[in-house]
Amino acid sequence: MPNDRLTFYTNPMSRGRIVRWMLEELGVPYQAVLLDYGTTMKAPEYLAINPMGKVPAIQHGQTVVTEAAAICAYLADAFPQMGLAPAPDDRLRGPYFRWLFFAAGPLEAAASNRAMGFVVPPEREKMMGYGTYAAVMDVLEDAVEQGKYLLGDNFSAVDVYVGAHLGFGMQFGTIERRPGFEHYWSLVSARPAAIRAKQIDDDLLPKDATKT
Repeated sequence: MPNDRLTFYTNPMSRGRIVRWMLEELGVPYQAVLLDYGTTMKAPEYLAINPMGKVPAIQHGQTVVTEAAAICAYLADAFPQMGLAPAPDDRLRGPYFRWLFFAAGPLEAAASNRAMGFVVPPEREKMMGYGTYAAVMDVLEDAVEQGKYLLGDNFSAVDVYVGAHLGFGMQFGTIERRPGFEHYWSLVSARPAAIRAKQIDDDLLPKDATKT
């Protein structure tokens, strides 16, 4: 139906890659709109969608969602037939949201601070939502080693989001290459949808860009 049209705003050199993977896992029709940094991403037309002037974003009918974690969670619920999120009455909904928000909060902040060379003074650690980078890495490594996926044997949207963070982080050096992380990433990145999404975005990269 026209009022359910799904539009995806992205750039191949952005966190839009996470959402592209999620969309490919769903296998639903969508229109991708490619935006450029500093030009169309800051144009009035797009600022009406996302006032931050950043990607990714989606518009599903009249509903606009920004922030990669929120988009993954929204899409999983919008297309429940694909089984990428536990049902609202399923107890797995708890760990599903736990690790989704852990990656969007502590992991994102800790990895970003590391990339910027920012080290939290020991006496200020309690002020940070993530405490220490080492603590975040230890907790996440333990989580991915508990089962095949973060929810046991069931692949879900949280594996897309956390998996993408680990893959990108290890590639760019903001996340340590630990055996648990590498095993988990090798598993989720081998999914057909992940391979397909990567190829689509790689093909959209500028010819002189380093392929990811």
